[in-house]
Amino acid sequence: MVNPNQRPIRVLVAKVGLDGHDRGAKVIASALRDAGMEVIYTGLRQTPEMVVNAAMQEDVDAIGVSILSGAHMTVFPKIIALMKENGMNDVLLTGGGIIPDADMQDLYALGVGKLFPPGTHTQEIATYIADWTKEHREF
Repeated sequence: MVNPNQRPIRVLVAKVGLDGHDRGAKVIASALRDAGMEVIYTGLRQTPEMVVNAAMQEDVDAIGVSILSGAHMTVFPKIIALMKENGMNDVLLTGGGIIPDADMQDLYALGVGKLFPPGTHTQEIATYIADWTKEHREF
């Protein structure tokens, strides 16, 4: 996944809101590390503002949000709006969790990247992030 002449892809993994289940986020973080990415895991109960601020401070290529609480139609639009306000147009916002297909389509229309349901193979997620980064980021 990582070109030896380049720095690793940097991904921030976050749990936003009151959702206290972070096993999936930790599995994803570990899988992305295994794929050669540098992962910053923010821990539980983050706000969209905290996520975007951490992403800017860490100069990440991608933000991955794990959400199981049903608040995805609030969380993702807020994060994408904050990213746009801060000129983070070349940073991927992706994620996964319990998100109905119709809601996924609405989020894609806002500019959110691919969203992954539970059970998605971690290699698929790592490949998506690597391919997106290769196409949209320069480093």
